[in-house]
Amino acid sequence: MNRFVINILILFFLITNQSIAQENIMILKLKDGDVKIELFPDIAPNHVKRIKELAKEGMYDNVVFHRVIDGFMAQTGDVKFGNSNSKDFNLSRAGMGGSDLPDLKQEFSNLPHDRGTLSMARSSDPNSANSQFFICFKPAPFLDKQYTVFGKVIEGMDFVDKIKRGDENNNGSVDNPDKIISFKSL
Repeated sequence: MNRFVINILILFFLITNQSIAQENIMILKLKDGDVKIELFPDIAPNHVKRIKELAKEGMYDNVVFHRVIDGFMAQTGDVKFGNSNSKDFNLSRAGMGGSDLPDLKQEFSNLPHDRGTLSMARSSDPNSANSQFFICFKPAPFLDKQYTVFGKVIEGMDFVDKIKRGDENNNGSVDNPDKIISFKSL
């Protein structure tokens, strides 16, 4: 009987751990394929909560990658001016907006900005992140401990690499930019 109870407990923990792990996996659908992202709620709980909340509401769907710098990063997430299906869409203002929710207090950590890292974009105020984020193409150690890392690409980085690059002479601004098709929990 004890062995049966132990086996049931082991099965319960395996199922529970799998469920917890999957709730922190998201799929970023791009024109070239799906990107699997692991979120880090233990590192940046409030930022992860915000990303999940906006994604669940479909706020990231059709949002453009307004700033893409080759060898550095691809920035997106302006749900106000960057949603190509919204009446407020304005490519020249994309990157200046956010959600209607309050800005977030920084959650800096020791996690490095490696290739595939997702980190929150912000103004010069460390507590100004809202909805915008970026994905690093290459390591960017100069950003470490200055921007909130909240996730990492675990599959599909080759699709991120295909995002249309912006004008190097214009801070990465992109004409006719690629966009997020959808961003959903697994």
